[in-house]
Amino acid sequence: MEHISVAGAKLEIRHISGSDKLAPLVFLHEGLGSVAMWQTRQTDWPLAVCEQTGRQAWVYSRKGYGQSDSIADIRGQNQLKPDYMHQHAWQDLPELLETLHIHKPVLIGHSDGGSIALLHAARHPVTAAVVMAPHLFVEDMTLQAIEAARQAYLQGDLRSKLSRFHKDVDSAFWQWNDIWLSPEFRSFDIREDCLQITAPVLALQGEDDAYGSLRHVLELATNGEIKQAVLPACGHSPHRDQYDVSLQQVTNFLHNLP
Repeated sequence: MEHISVAGAKLEIRHISGSDKLAPLVFLHEGLGSVAMWQTRQTDWPLAVCEQTGRQAWVYSRKGYGQSDSIADIRGQNQLKPDYMHQHAWQDLPELLETLHIHKPVLIGHSDGGSIALLHAARHPVTAAVVMAPHLFVEDMTLQAIEAARQAYLQGDLRSKLSRFHKDVDSAFWQWNDIWLSPEFRSFDIREDCLQITAPVLALQGEDDAYGSLRHVLELATNGEIKQAVLPACGHSPHRDQYDVSLQQVTNFLHNLP
């Protein structure tokens, strides 16, 4: 695994080879995700997308996740702000893309990463965006699921499971969990921002998603072409819960891009 320095931080990054004539893919992970968590012991979803489409890809871990630099005092003075996804979409991600010399990528984001992809596409040129279970606003069911994750982390085995994927597991967990459960975050809502998107968008969500209702996909509105799909027998992670179906949806969408 490689690292790249962006704005003074070392970020874990993985490059998958492919055509340099097609817009590259950039994968944006979920709130507890990382480079490694896009894969399982049996499957490698980013690699499969690249092999099916011929595109190259960059998969990276945000600061505080995976093998990227951790964030000191994440529960104190460095606690994330309610606009942390806006910050990443409008400042951190553009700096990463500039460092990698990537212009107009195809963004593929899951959960928080899907929200970041939409926010970036609202202000920066992209070829397209694929978003899986994105968060457009805050719902009670989402907060209940995140509170349940907190209890599993403190009293169950979630911490030990996540420690396989993050060198500083507490930095990864608390930067996500604390801000989502803070009163200040209840006002998070990016629906107005999404109206500025002109690039094509594919939005996928599982009908059994515990972290958000289907409103996030069905009510997503942009100023460009948008395709929405609800996947049956699927939870919050379409690329894991419905590997083949989500892969087919994404590859068909990418093949039909100009």
